[in-house]
Amino acid sequence: MALPDSFLPTTDISDSLHDTLRKVEQRLREALTQADNLAEHRQVEPPSEFWLALSAAHREQLARVLVVSEFAAETLMRFPDWLAILDQDGELDSAPDVETMRQMLGEALERADDEAQMHATVRRFRRARMLGIVWRDLTRPNDLTMWDTAANVSRLAEVCLDGALGWLETHFAPRWGRPAPRADGSEQRLIVLGMGKLGAGELNLSSDIDLIFAFPEKGTSRDGKREYDHQEYFTRLGQKLIAALDAVTADGFAFRVDMRLRPLGDGGPLVGSFNMLASYYQDQGREWERYAMLKARPVAGDLEAGRELLASLRPFVYRKYLDFGAIESLREMKALINREVRRKGIAGNIKLGPGGIREVEFVIQAFQLIRGGRDTELQVTSLKAAMQRLPALDLLPQTVIDELEPDYVFLRDLEHALQAMDDRQTQTLPDDDIDRERLALAMSRPGHQWFDNWPALMATLEEVRERIRRHFDAVIADPEETADAPESTDEATEDDEIPLDEWRALWRGELTEEEDRELLDNAGFDDPDVAARRLRTLRQSRAVQGMQRIGFERLDALMPLLLTAVAESEAPDTVLERVLPLVEGVLRRTAYLALLRENPEALDHLMTLCAASPWIADLIARHPILLDELLTPATLYTPADKARLADELRQSLARIPEEDEEAQLEALRIFKHAQVLHVAASDIAGARALMKVSDYLTYIAEVVLEQVLVMAWRHLTRKHGLPVAKDGSRPTEPNFLIVGYGKLGGIELGYGSDLDLVFLHDGALQGSTDGKRAIDNAVFFTRLGQRIIHLLTAVTPSGALYEVDMRLRPSGNSGLLVASLDAFADYQRREAWTWEHQALVRARVVAGNPHLGEHFGEIRREILGRERDIETLRDEVVKMRHKMREHLGSSQSDREEGLFDLKQDAGGMIDIEFLCQYAVLAMSAETPELMEYSDNMRILETLESSGRLEAEDAGRLREAYLTYRHVAHRNALAKANARVNEADYHDHRDAVIALWQRWLEPDGIR
Repeated sequence: MALPDSFLPTTDISDSLHDTLRKVEQRLREALTQADNLAEHRQVEPPSEFWLALSAAHREQLARVLVVSEFAAETLMRFPDWLAILDQDGELDSAPDVETMRQMLGEALERADDEAQMHATVRRFRRARMLGIVWRDLTRPNDLTMWDTAANVSRLAEVCLDGALGWLETHFAPRWGRPAPRADGSEQRLIVLGMGKLGAGELNLSSDIDLIFAFPEKGTSRDGKREYDHQEYFTRLGQKLIAALDAVTADGFAFRVDMRLRPLGDGGPLVGSFNMLASYYQDQGREWERYAMLKARPVAGDLEAGRELLASLRPFVYRKYLDFGAIESLREMKALINREVRRKGIAGNIKLGPGGIREVEFVIQAFQLIRGGRDTELQVTSLKAAMQRLPALDLLPQTVIDELEPDYVFLRDLEHALQAMDDRQTQTLPDDDIDRERLALAMSRPGHQWFDNWPALMATLEEVRERIRRHFDAVIADPEETADAPESTDEATEDDEIPLDEWRALWRGELTEEEDRELLDNAGFDDPDVAARRLRTLRQSRAVQGMQRIGFERLDALMPLLLTAVAESEAPDTVLERVLPLVEGVLRRTAYLALLRENPEALDHLMTLCAASPWIADLIARHPILLDELLTPATLYTPADKARLADELRQSLARIPEEDEEAQLEALRIFKHAQVLHVAASDIAGARALMKVSDYLTYIAEVVLEQVLVMAWRHLTRKHGLPVAKDGSRPTEPNFLIVGYGKLGGIELGYGSDLDLVFLHDGALQGSTDGKRAIDNAVFFTRLGQRIIHLLTAVTPSGALYEVDMRLRPSGNSGLLVASLDAFADYQRREAWTWEHQALVRARVVAGNPHLGEHFGEIRREILGRERDIETLRDEVVKMRHKMREHLGSSQSDREEGLFDLKQDAGGMIDIEFLCQYAVLAMSAETPELMEYSDNMRILETLESSGRLEAEDAGRLREAYLTYRHVAHRNALAKANARVNEADYHDHRDAVIALWQRWLEPDGIR
């Protein structure tokens, strides 16, 4: 059937492209004529009949595709019948699914008898699918996006890889045999890791595929004409697989294969065993290889073994700490690219040039490298997925992502359009006017504005690149350049501000002692000689001299910035003294040096905290991971309430497998230290009232205790099964209570407080657990208590959670570690001393079964609400207080010097606590509301509201107690002695002593 002179519409095609389309049309007419003649000879339907029967919509799309894509035109000239096949299979409108493609390729490969036929089959299959992908990318049916195109190309590459690999394994099995199974008996196959955009599932239209080959275990192939050790077998197989896709034949190539990302690149073995790869990355892996491994994903061969391999390499890619050293590596990589761009004059490259595709990738992958070890949500290969998770983690504002994502999509669309033109890997904008018109037409499609011409397209491109460059600079820019630059072009730096170069010279020892002294004196140091000596001692220390090159470079880059920040603080001498131990502490974990260098604001916060509190400085020095907290001032100075604490801890532990108790415990310790730092930071900033400081410290302990109980219960029940309860049931949740006494019970924890705990259970007195390794109920609950104590007190590099004091349990150290609730009640009724009832005033449930908690509350109220002989009670309370003063109060010499122990001396905190405890025990029978609270402040308020204490007395006691606690908190942060100048607290002390004498000791001594 003869085609008319013009069978393709020219709607939406500019006049300049009209001639191009007609030339393509002429060539197609000739190809179709030949195809029709061949079809007539074979007595099949001529292709031209289908072409003429195309729907109007598809005919318009065909004209658009042909004028833009030389690849599509060339393909249809060679295979005119493919258009009908693609249309009938629906591929002009949607991509076939993976299983369909596997079946299509598999059936075709079954007919291939040798490698040449296999190569031809793979190439034709790839070309046909790519024709459909290009068609859909240029016409955008069904709201298709760039991400769909990239995913479709990636799936096509995976199908081709896996299909070719399967054919090669079967074809060469008679000659080479099959690999020996693994030690566990499972089959061994080649593992093909997709790297780069293939690993991300976001390939370009005409992209290389970056691969790494691996195999699980060494051995020797079997059942072939000859045996090969696995290294040679898999190497041969890998070479054949590369040729299957990469070799150029009469049918072209399938995918260009790049193997340079493997260990040692072109100079390394083509294939590596798991052990070899693990050893290489652990001992020799470089930063750029971490960057490359972000996107590694098994794409062919043994996918499960590939996931096993990548799991073993995850610690190399994702560091447990925040790894700001990754930014330096990205900065260096970008500098190399910039130099290459300038050298080759390819600034028009939309991938590598300024504001290009690579810069968006750097921004997102910088966060993955830096935070992926902690924020495991970022451990994804897809750039799109990682990008969309950043706002929820407060790493980038949603407004930034709302700019970056569409701009990235625009660049990738432009890249696809460039590559669709001739199936060639290029990111360089064309110089030819016709090609520019074709590109503008390609970009005028659903999802984009209509670009009438090349200048309109370029104007949008410039806006996109400018936005990307701005965001890139905000993340990757060198902080030293920022620090050296004046705040605006109209303002010079402050006259007295010392340039970084001078601080660098001081740190490196390039100045004379006199110059050191003058520089430090000008910077505001009170004792320049001591400051210079401290810096010199650090610089010349064995730890610094023995640093590896990259670590020393990070220290050398940080110190000028750190000294600038120290000099800007209110007390440079003090801050330098407190911050240098931290620097020494992280010399072997140099990512923290990078963190401080990359985040000037974090450095400023560190100076503020170190200036205010040696306790905080020491905390951070002992636990450098807390430096991470300085990155988010919003949370640093705003402690979380209990609900938010529990939620944050739950999210943190949810990222760690339940069976990895060591990692969970480490996460608990880091969580506790970080949250205490938040409280201390808000305290010194004056952002929290005293009562709130203790509240927050108590919340932290409660949340930790709840989690530790869950962990201990889970550990014991996994080993021994569930214990039996009194009613014969086997509850799956702990029928157990952790009762807090002392400061924990009184909601008055300080920064270094121990936890006074009592453990109670409600299990049956007889009976055993129901597991394979069953134990008696009593043994189970004792071990549960021991496990809780172990989890709380075990010391690791991150320290311990808390020190624990169990002496307040029934019968003290001689009593059972864990008592039943009934035994506890019986002990309190029959055997407990008065001081134990005093302690019960400050007791409350802090973790465990709510129903048992109610029962404990009933027992507490029963004991506290008893009728008591007041004289006997008064004598016992006074006797106990005198004993404590004798052992713990100020010495005679301290008193003679006018010193006062805020806690233990007469008129101090303990006196107020004893007064409250005495009041509860003496008056609760008649005033039961006194039993409601375990904290002294609310007990004092209840004494006042119930008329048991005059308002003036209650107010003075509250004021004294708050003052004492405030000073105690401040002294803890300052690491100061608990003894203070008595004269400063004389009025408070007198008020406490006055009530003490009135209530308890009319003839008492001061």
